[in-house]
Amino acid sequence: MTYVNPDALVSTEWLAAHLDGPDVCVVDGSWHMPQLERDPRSEYDARHIPDAVFFDIDEIADTDPGLPHMLPNPAKFASRMRALGLGDGTRVIVYDTTGMGSAARVWWTFRVFGHDDVAVLDGGLPKWLDEGRPINDQRVFPQERRLTARRNGLLVRDIDQVLSNVKSQREQVLDARSAGRFAATEPEPRAGLRGGRIPGSFNLPFPELYEPENKTMKPADELRALYDKSGINCDGPIVTSCGSGVTACILALGLYLIGKTDVAVYDGSWTEWGGCEDTPIDQG
Repeated sequence: MTYVNPDALVSTEWLAAHLDGPDVCVVDGSWHMPQLERDPRSEYDARHIPDAVFFDIDEIADTDPGLPHMLPNPAKFASRMRALGLGDGTRVIVYDTTGMGSAARVWWTFRVFGHDDVAVLDGGLPKWLDEGRPINDQRVFPQERRLTARRNGLLVRDIDQVLSNVKSQREQVLDARSAGRFAATEPEPRAGLRGGRIPGSFNLPFPELYEPENKTMKPADELRALYDKSGINCDGPIVTSCGSGVTACILALGLYLIGKTDVAVYDGSWTEWGGCEDTPIDQG
């Protein structure tokens, strides 16, 4: 079984062959959990794929809610993309330094704002480096381009919508966190969050979607089997969630690859849900 929508993923071979394409724009979308004390911007400055620009998930965001990297409004997104040289008519290729992680969040963000010509580099920077492909530390000066940004609310869920869904169970919620965090047998990495899960939700830890040795996405039939095993019905409406809305996008990417293009992401995810005192939770 091949991917139904292979356009969301490109190989390192493909990118190497098209790196100089006039409409191909490469984006480093790396992000790390704060406790890792890694600075993705500094790592980008030290080495990146030639001509790649840096997408700062924490800055290209709405910082007012007090939650990490929430989606910005369309005007802010368009402004930041114009400065990065990412506009209408460009083919955006996103990678990150972990192989398959925050790049999926950037992929989803572009789709939310109506730019569908976006793909994730399969295996990311680790695979690119393992193959001896070029990198440099040269500063990039992109030519500004205009991007038309219109928010597609069908791909996003907020806390009120998820609360309503706890009662209606109209949409299936699929959680990308580890089984231990989902069951509240492991502590949350962010202080002050209750443990557990959204009532009625299902669990599929995001690392199960990619090959452990090179972080490339598993074949379509294996992805489908994983989603089926999680208990969800792939033909029904699905909302993905995680710790802060990043790895939930990996689940959304996998579903997109096998033909499910209308998956929504709960933007606030467990940082919002578990940080509230009155949201219902299940444990065990």
